[in-house]
Amino acid sequence: MRDSDNWQDDVINIDDHITLHSINERYVDEIFALVQKNKAWLQTAMDWPRFVLSVEDSRKMAQGNYILHHRGYAKMFLIFQDEKMVGVFSFNQIEPTNKTAYIGYWLDKDVLGLGIISRALAAVIRKYSKEGLARRFVIKCIVSNVASNQVALRNGFLLEGRLKQAEFLNGEFHDQNIYARIIG
Repeated sequence: MRDSDNWQDDVINIDDHITLHSINERYVDEIFALVQKNKAWLQTAMDWPRFVLSVEDSRKMAQGNYILHHRGYAKMFLIFQDEKMVGVFSFNQIEPTNKTAYIGYWLDKDVLGLGIISRALAAVIRKYSKEGLARRFVIKCIVSNVASNQVALRNGFLLEGRLKQAEFLNGEFHDQNIYARIIG
C-alpha cells in the first residue's frame, strides 16, 4: 500500500496482479526511473522520452496530467504489476462533445507480450463507456510500430485509414494508422 496524501488516486483493478493508479505526484521517482530504463526503445515509437532529463521533468508531467485527469480532459494511469510500476495507459485527449478518447500507452520492455495493455484497454474502455465519458476510442500509431498496430487489431479496433506523414519522429515524418472502436 502507498502512503496517503492530499492527491486523489483513482484505482482500476484489472485482475489479481494488474492495477491502474491515476497519475499522482508521489510516483514521479518511479516514473522517471522507468522512462530512463526504457528510453532508447521508447524513442523508436515516441518523441517525448528524449525530453525527460530529470525527475523534475517527470514531476511537471505528473502535475499537469493530474489536473487534466481530474477535470476529465484526459486520463492518465500508471500500470502496476504486483505493485511494481511497469508502464502508462492514457487517454491523451478526450473530446467531451464527440465522446471520443485518444489512447496512448507504453510498457517496460521487460513485460512486453504478457497481454497487460490488452487487459488495461478492456477495463478502461468498459469503465468509461459505461460512465458515458466516451463511446469512440481511437489509437493512432506509426505504421512501423508493429506491436501497437497488433494491439489495436487484437482488441476489436478497425483500421479507418492512414494519415500521411502525420508524425515527426527521430528526424523524419512517418505515416500513422488510425484505428477506432465504437461502444454503444
